[in-house]
Amino acid sequence: MPMPDELFPTPSPSAGGEGTVSSPARGGHRREFGEHASPPPEPVGYAKPAVSGWEGEETTNPLAEIKRVLETVLLASAAPLTLAELKRVFDTELSNDFLRRALEELRADWQGRGVELAFVADGWRFQTRSEYQHYLDRLNPEKPPRYSRATLETLAIIAYRQPVTRGDVEEIRGVAVNSQIVKTLEERGWIEVVGHKDVPGRPALFATTRQFLSDLGLRALSELPPLPELARELIERAQADELPMEPPPPEE
Repeated sequence: MPMPDELFPTPSPSAGGEGTVSSPARGGHRREFGEHASPPPEPVGYAKPAVSGWEGEETTNPLAEIKRVLETVLLASAAPLTLAELKRVFDTELSNDFLRRALEELRADWQGRGVELAFVADGWRFQTRSEYQHYLDRLNPEKPPRYSRATLETLAIIAYRQPVTRGDVEEIRGVAVNSQIVKTLEERGWIEVVGHKDVPGRPALFATTRQFLSDLGLRALSELPPLPELARELIERAQADELPMEPPPPEE
């Protein structure tokens, strides 16, 4: 029968009053103790969680975590988000350059899918790719609002000659502009009053909005197609849909 001293050997002193104890029952594991004791080993399978941080914070992959946050926020948002809005969701200040890098990498991650991350005039947003739109139309058979040829021509003139007054549009088109046309475009969020012309009567000056560019998938007015191409496209669209040349007059 082994003696107690063999089962529980006494620690051998070392310099500074430190020593080790070895337990055969634990496979000879050595445990240090004393002033400079090391922490016990972490349990098998334990892994430190990733921290949603960046420079100065301990984290396994800060960029990957930030991309996951951006992905979640953008997918849950009903409207495009600017860099300033995206920066507000993080506890630590992020530079615009770092945030753009994360967004560009996130956009690359979504390449080859039916949904893409796009940068438009209003900010960043997830949107379905145009080649898959006809599948969505089967789920939602409601047709989008149709606009008359006069409405589309008025919008094109404002887009390419902005800022313009209602009189400027009438001079270019050669006919009077129905007030209902201007109201329709304003309610759609495509045009807005940006000032008044310094002439007698001070007529309102109209220009397109950032929402107009975002709805077209554009970031700036410089990305608009050449005017002849856009005008031809708008006219052909109106004719194909058999739209009226002028909208009906508003009810009195």
